[in-house]
Amino acid sequence: MKDLIKKEIRVINIGLQSFKETLDAVNVPSVHVDWKPPVEVDEDIIKSIKRHEERIKAANLKTVKRILNSKPHLIDLQRAIDVIPGMKKNLILHAGPPVTWERMCGPMKGAVVGALIYEGFAKNPEEAHKVAASGEIEYSPCHEHATVGPMAGIVSASMPVFVVKNEEYGNTAFCTINEGLGKVLRYGAFSDEVIVKLKWMEDVFYQVLKKAVKSIGKIDLKSIMAQALHMGDEVHNRNRAATSLLYRILAPNIVKTSDDTKITADVLNFIHNNDHFFLNLSMPACKVSLDSARNIDGSSVVVTMSRNGTEFGIQLSGTGDEWFTGPAPVPDALFFPGFTKEDANPDIGDSSITETNGLGGFAIAASPAIVQFVGGKTKDAINYTMQMYEITTAENDVFQIPYLNFRGTPTGIDVIKVIEKNILPFIDTGVAHREPGIGQVGAGVLNAPVEPFKKALEGFVNKISAV
Repeated sequence: MKDLIKKEIRVINIGLQSFKETLDAVNVPSVHVDWKPPVEVDEDIIKSIKRHEERIKAANLKTVKRILNSKPHLIDLQRAIDVIPGMKKNLILHAGPPVTWERMCGPMKGAVVGALIYEGFAKNPEEAHKVAASGEIEYSPCHEHATVGPMAGIVSASMPVFVVKNEEYGNTAFCTINEGLGKVLRYGAFSDEVIVKLKWMEDVFYQVLKKAVKSIGKIDLKSIMAQALHMGDEVHNRNRAATSLLYRILAPNIVKTSDDTKITADVLNFIHNNDHFFLNLSMPACKVSLDSARNIDGSSVVVTMSRNGTEFGIQLSGTGDEWFTGPAPVPDALFFPGFTKEDANPDIGDSSITETNGLGGFAIAASPAIVQFVGGKTKDAINYTMQMYEITTAENDVFQIPYLNFRGTPTGIDVIKVIEKNILPFIDTGVAHREPGIGQVGAGVLNAPVEPFKKALEGFVNKISAV
């Protein structure tokens, strides 16, 4: 005992981080163990997971293999009504899990209003509100129609969409064209300038881009995303490198296939001035990869993680099309001048499909500039990604992080690990104003809420126990 007292004290701290900070203040060597107790669940759930452990492990390996083997390619552009399964004139698709008009958040209602004016169902916002609530319009999640949409995620019949095909498994996914930043439909804006831009995108931009893509044949999106990770993107909130790489492919073919020099210049400038242009391709690329891994019996891997501004919803490979939901949280964000967290809408959009596929917040170590949104440092970005390895099934063999010696990004969120380790998926995101018609007010980060994952684990266990 005397010898122990004479030695230098070295402390392993488990629990509150503040204990270590106190030791640091008096120069006592210490290591903090980042540990939390598991999320509290019924003991029978834990026993059932143990009982089916080998079956779950085999199913998860099969699921992740399909995700990793997927080969998303941009093959075409078409109008939504011509290619999206189940699309019709009076159907509006939205981001996140199912939601009625009455329960929609402000920015989603604003985007619906804009879509109704765009489609000719209404002449002004007042008429659009009446039509939206009349029962004449049907609403459905993008995810239930092989589609994804950023922020409000609104897709209407006439909108042009990217067609992305999984060359490995043959399935397709769809997404609208990115409008750029500021007052845009996806953030709930519906002013005349928003509608004018949408019409230009339909009548001019879409036609030019469609010809260019046709002349190319197909574009390997996975390759672009992999290169972009090496150039500072995480292909969710930062797409500057990916957009530039895509631009290099598209530009010569736009020039070659467009007859009007002014239109050519306008189209090229529109892409050039929109650093987020590639987001609407990274999303369906991830969607088409994850959809190929759906409906694998016994798999606890998450294949959808999405928000509608009211609720946060997830789906598992092993539980079919069932949604598990909880209230959507408000992101921690850097707000534009004049706005605060009080103005922010709860988290919204299908863009967290990127995190579900091992990108976005999961790959933020490749894009540390993102954490500056909330005053973070490079080490915070590294720590966020390292945490995500704790709740995933595999490491991507194509998407790699240079700072981590080109380690593959953490891929295949396992709902069991999320609950066991009490580590929630990390997401970076844009922030919409809670009132319709205003648009984007900032960008930030957040962790997914725990409630959907608890419900999903219960639903998963009920299913595997019934077999």
